[in-house]
This record gives sequence, C-alpha cells and structure tokens, in this order.
Amino acid sequence: MGKSKRKRGWPAPGVPLPAPIIDNHCHLPIHEGEIPSPEGQKVDLQTQLEHARVAGVEAIITVGCELPSLEPSLALAQNNPQVWAALAIHPNEAPLHLGIVEKSPDGMTWRLQDHHTVSLEEALGRVADLARNGEVVAIGETGLDYFRTADAGRTAQKDSFRAHIALAKELDLPLQIHDRDAHADTIAVLLSEGAPARTVFHCFSGDAEMAEILRENGWYASFAGPVTYPANAHLRQALQALPRELVLVETDAPYLTAQAHRGQPNASYLMPYTVRRIAAEWLCASGAYQPIIDPYPGNPEGDPARALADAWDGGSTDYEDALVAACHTLRTTTGAVYGI
Repeated sequence: MGKSKRKRGWPAPGVPLPAPIIDNHCHLPIHEGEIPSPEGQKVDLQTQLEHARVAGVEAIITVGCELPSLEPSLALAQNNPQVWAALAIHPNEAPLHLGIVEKSPDGMTWRLQDHHTVSLEEALGRVADLARNGEVVAIGETGLDYFRTADAGRTAQKDSFRAHIALAKELDLPLQIHDRDAHADTIAVLLSEGAPARTVFHCFSGDAEMAEILRENGWYASFAGPVTYPANAHLRQALQALPRELVLVETDAPYLTAQAHRGQPNASYLMPYTVRRIAAEWLCASGAYQPIIDPYPGNPEGDPARALADAWDGGSTDYEDALVAACHTLRTTTGAVYGI
C-alpha cells in the first residue's frame, strides 16, 4: 500500500467564527514573491484579507522585522483598514548587522545581504522613527533565539532586545517577544530591564511552569497553530495555567499552520482552527464537558478537547456557547493590549 499523500496547496476557507477576533501576529506578504505557491497556486493578499474578514478575523497585526520590510509593512497598514503593524529588528537579524555570521546551532549558514551593511544602531533608529506612526501598534518581534544564533551573536541579540524594550516603554507600545530555546535568558532580560506594561510572548512555546512566571508578572502569552499539534501537551497545559485575560491568539502566518492543515501555507483566515481548540480546552477544563471519546485516526488517545475542535459544526450548544465566549474574551483582551 502506498503512503498517504498530505495536501500541500492552499487550504480552502473553513467555517467562520461566531464572533470577531484579532490575529495579533502574522507576516503578510509585502510583495507577490513572498506568497507561497505550492502546486503552482497562490492566494493574493487581498483575497487573504477578504477570506479573513469572512472568517471573523476583523483585524490583523502584520510584523515587519527586517530592515527592508519595515516601510512596506507600515504601508500595508496604511493602505488596508483591516491591518495594523508591529515593527522591530528580528533577533536573528541583529548579529548580521554587526557582520556576525557564525553557523547556527541548528546548522544554518548565514549570509550577509546588502541591508546588513547598515549598522545595528542605524537599523534600530529606523524602527524608532517609523514606530511613531499611528498605524504601528507594537514593537516586535524582538527577543532571543538560541536555536538559530550561536554564541558569537547572542550579545548582539541581548543588546538589540534591550533597545527594543526601551523603545516600547518610551512610546508606550506593547512589546512582542520572540523567544526560541532561550526562556531563562529572555525572562532575565525582561526582569533586569523592566518589562513594558504590555509584554506579549508571541507564539508562546513554554510550559506550565513558565506560564506561571507570565501570570506573576502580568505578561501575555499568544498561542498559535502549535497548540493544536498532538505532541504539544505542554502548550495546552500552559494555556490552562494562565488566566484567560492573559491569553491571545495568532497565526504567525505564513508559518505554523494549525494541525488540520499542517504542511500547507498558513494565513489569517485559518485562525479559527486555533481559536476552536482554545475554546475546547477551556470548556473541558471547566468540567462542563467530560465525555468518553473513542479513539479515532488523528486522536488515538480520545482527547475530548481535540474531538470537540475537530468535529465542530455549531451543533453542540455547550461548545457553541463556549466558542462565542472564547472569541469575546480573546477579542477584548487583544483590543485592550493593542488599542484596536
């Protein structure tokens, strides 16, 4: 018997959410070349935005985190009422602006590009200038990445992180954090520098113990598609450990597509899959829904939250009510954090 063939093309829009939400972190394409084209198929920007609107995603924060993407990301926000911007120099970009190209721990070889001839100080200055525009609602993504940056570049990452923290506080903007394999140092820098009043761990990747640190400090955790992956029980445990008013949701598109379409391009219109899983986890944790689920392909352990999220069609009153409540909670919190 041949192997099953996973779909690779763009997913079709699914069932819309029953109430509006905000995708608080994604990377909209700034030109056509950035749009994934699996199987020769592309979904253009305006179609992505319209699909998102129909799906219930009323606002999107697009992130520009390399020098060449700063102004185009701001332009997207200025030209599309549904879109807002977050700007920064990505942690993995910071060492490159200092000419540091040491091979990364995961084996990636870095190459300097033309924009890396601009000093890190100048690049950060450009972020500061553009972030004063009203369409910019966050500084980010910034932080530490020890998966993609070796020892030689980590000082540059920390210096850049500190500069972004200072800028977020100066402009009274939320800070979106990229934290990959660097939990302890990321938290240490935030505590030593004094975190901005609204600090968001984008694509939260910690466990329940780290979630407790976020709770103690009033920091937010934004969950993306990985919370739906079967192996990521630690993320679902972290979700349960956090008060709901500290939980946000995102796609990080075009990356990290939810389990239902894993391996296919991601976009804001697919965020309902993650929202549904969050709502299901919250409902099950409340004790209001504790059925015995027979295992089925894709859910061999009979996880009731996954069964709810997989089978949702609006037919379960308890789940439909929980989904509406989750949308309202996520929308209210996100709106309060970003002022949109």
